Amino acid sequence: MPTLILFDDPILRLQLSPLTLTRPIAQLRCGILTLSEKWQLWLQKPVFYLTEAYLQTKYPSADSDDLLLINGALCPDDALTQALGALKMEQQLVAADGTLLAYRTASAKGYERLEVRQDAVVFEAPVTVVRNPWDVFLQNGAQIALDFRKVTEGRKSSIISDPFTHCYNPENIFIEEGAVIKAVILNAETGPIYIGKDALIQEGSTIQGPFAIGKGSSLAQGTKIRPNTSIGPYSKVGGEVSNSVIIGYSNKGHDGYLGNSVLGEWCNLGANTNNSNLKNDHSPVKLYSYRTMALEDTGIVNCGLIMGDYSKSGISTMFNTGTVVGVNVNVYGAGFQPKHIPSFSWGGGAEGFTPYRLPKALAVAIDTCSRRQVSFGDEEEQILTRIFALSQQQSTQSVNT
Repeated sequence: MPTLILFDDPILRLQLSPLTLTRPIAQLRCGILTLSEKWQLWLQKPVFYLTEAYLQTKYPSADSDDLLLINGALCPDDALTQALGALKMEQQLVAADGTLLAYRTASAKGYERLEVRQDAVVFEAPVTVVRNPWDVFLQNGAQIALDFRKVTEGRKSSIISDPFTHCYNPENIFIEEGAVIKAVILNAETGPIYIGKDALIQEGSTIQGPFAIGKGSSLAQGTKIRPNTSIGPYSKVGGEVSNSVIIGYSNKGHDGYLGNSVLGEWCNLGANTNNSNLKNDHSPVKLYSYRTMALEDTGIVNCGLIMGDYSKSGISTMFNTGTVVGVNVNVYGAGFQPKHIPSFSWGGGAEGFTPYRLPKALAVAIDTCSRRQVSFGDEEEQILTRIFALSQQQSTQSVNT
């Protein structure tokens, strides 16, 4: 059996930034699971990564004389896994649009420069590839449903013992062991609801599926969850959330609206933080692209906040439609914030921004992780230090342009 390696397409990595500045593409969450967790579940094999050099220590690769390289932005399904199983040595699998999906080979050297060969096997069926940040929330509902089927297959849900919790379409609800649910409305008529191990859903919360919440996460009293929302592990969420993905270990614990958005890990939204997800004229939203370093048309009318890891907002922060916040940003201040806030920025509003000093940023990151009893080690420090250097280079380029 081949060794499974999820590779980063360099162009897609840029398009998915800032979410991929701190992780390989396959570590993005879409649905109940991250993309890498999906492949492990579908193929029942451990996964390794081919990614940027500064990420490779934390996300290691593997060596073998039989490697199955799979595009890390690709989501598995039944037809796709069957096609992968039929691949022969030195054979490629490509989508109908020419996207390289997989490659079985004896060596991964030079994978970044892989070109689709004329003898590649064409996979004619539709595929789900996460190409842009907004694809994460656009595909989230369908991926929750697909993950739900795989995660719960042949298993029995825990029973909700609370007499004041009401379930609609209970056969479409799965509760893991240790979850606590009290005086809650769970409506799975519009899609499945998955509640992870040791999750806490507090009184008065109302949830519409498709919805997933990960291990150890919680919803505060009176939280409103609208369809197509995923909350990763060890996160705290309150207020109103719609069609959004929180990758994990992040807080939106108070009232405020989050819609059509993606938050990375170790983020914190202050009380009454809100984002717009629809322009007044209902025209398509433009979003900052790390590939072109300019605003690009998303082609969709609902797009909110994209926030990289370790970033935070002060109380009552207002994010405009289609705002991109980089890694390790501390944003606050009155009025709508700019559409793009570069990594390692500090400030906001009328006062503007200043660079976030690296030693201070690292100290806050260490404290943030320690509050969840998670170690912030040398690997994490090296990653943030590299991103800091990249942000300084980009700032210099912008000034010189």
